[in-house]
Amino acid sequence: MGVPGPDQGYALRLARRFEGRLELAPGESEEDAVVGCLGVALKRAALFGRAPVIHDLELAFVLWGFAGDAPADLVEFRQVLFRSGSHHYWEQRMIADCVPESTLRLSALEVHARLASWRQLIDVPSGH
Repeated sequence: MGVPGPDQGYALRLARRFEGRLELAPGESEEDAVVGCLGVALKRAALFGRAPVIHDLELAFVLWGFAGDAPADLVEFRQVLFRSGSHHYWEQRMIADCVPESTLRLSALEVHARLASWRQLIDVPSGH
């Protein structure tokens, strides 16, 4: 069920720094975006064996297009995936599980540079 990392609660405090700055499509909620990306950030922090840092959240928000410059098809894909994700644990897990280790090892700048080809950064679940 994953690799726990130290001081995961700190990621919630870091996420507050992004409040009001996320680019949301109509019908998306900031809460769903934050909670969905939180799992990705925690997965990245645990991969490196450390507590979460701001760069983990930044990577997650960039990857899912909430930091801006999101291709339209990524927005369409994430709208379904993130819908009500803040209330459903298994959806949160699915979001984090879509991000392979190879993507987590990149910087947010590297992810942003590759965002036009976002399907190469994310393991799209079958049926999507």
